[in-house]
Amino acid sequence: MQDKLNVAVIFGGRSAEHAVSLVSAAAVMGALDRNKYNIIPVGITKEGRWLAGGDPLQALQSGNIPGDCFFAAIIADPLHPGIILLDRQEGEQKGDFISLDAVFPVLHGPFGEDGTMQGLLELTGLPYVGAGVLASAASMDKVIMKTLFRQHGLPVGDFIHFSAGQWEKRATVLCDTVEKELGYPCFIKPANMGSSIGISKAAHREALCAGVLEALRYDRKVLVEAFIPCRELECSVLGDEEEAAASPPGEIIPCNDFYDYQAKYHDDRSRLLIPAPLPERVQLRLQDLAVQAFHAVECSGMGRVDFFYQEETESIILNEINTIPGFTSISMYPKLWEAGGISFTALLDRLILIARERTARQLRRQNLLK
Repeated sequence: MQDKLNVAVIFGGRSAEHAVSLVSAAAVMGALDRNKYNIIPVGITKEGRWLAGGDPLQALQSGNIPGDCFFAAIIADPLHPGIILLDRQEGEQKGDFISLDAVFPVLHGPFGEDGTMQGLLELTGLPYVGAGVLASAASMDKVIMKTLFRQHGLPVGDFIHFSAGQWEKRATVLCDTVEKELGYPCFIKPANMGSSIGISKAAHREALCAGVLEALRYDRKVLVEAFIPCRELECSVLGDEEEAAASPPGEIIPCNDFYDYQAKYHDDRSRLLIPAPLPERVQLRLQDLAVQAFHAVECSGMGRVDFFYQEETESIILNEINTIPGFTSISMYPKLWEAGGISFTALLDRLILIARERTARQLRRQNLLK
């Protein structure tokens, strides 16, 4: 019988999506096949301290770190990759070392989904689930992401962007530009954030200014997008840089004015239609565009691609790709693959396999250069 793999599931983190990460991680750890994997939970506090041993998930959920839960650090040594446990008082090595075979990051937002964690994991040489450094960083920044989509000829809505410094120096000019080029209503977003955190919808200049200040709480760069009357559709993508496939599309019918944080995670009145009621030709176009978007940012493993669909003209507008989509009980990524015939547990198996195969290819290339 093949030995079980030691898989670290990393969750929490320093971003505003910390709480969402905890819910996703609980679902992932609950669905992983324990006949195949030894699951090593690794939590990261809001301050950035790593926790292992004991029950880091419960510790982060409660805000109380019990005595059997230690501070920890990952070893960026490809010859001996793993986690060391540290003394809580002194911060020195306690002596325990946990070897790892793979890592499953379940981190949403900055300091986890933006290439920073991926860069650290690259140094370890460990297989890790999801996109690499480039795709993670490019997809986290909505401005860079949309620019890449446009360069690949993909349909993207109108937008403008500016920095905190530009807003401080010429807010009036920027408001005039938004009104001239995009009009009202419009959406204001932090360029680097997810879960609809920091997003607002503005119907006039006063709301636009308030929305920019709200977005700047979360990022130094602001994205303003034209409002598109539409249906909101999503596809899940699974694969690597060579080959990928898209799930059947799903549709979100938000309970609020738009699919904000409250509608996503706290209000059960929003509806998810899986699969979305669409003509087959539209479904196929969505799936094709989802795979194109996945490859445009050089994604790997998983990606959830979001679209705006205007039914009257059958026009499709690409909104964004999420490289570590939610894995909560209401999250579209696993639900769409279930509709496509892949169970949650089988989906996690596939993601870990893709990560291990990618690392094996990298090692073969390195060996050829020696």
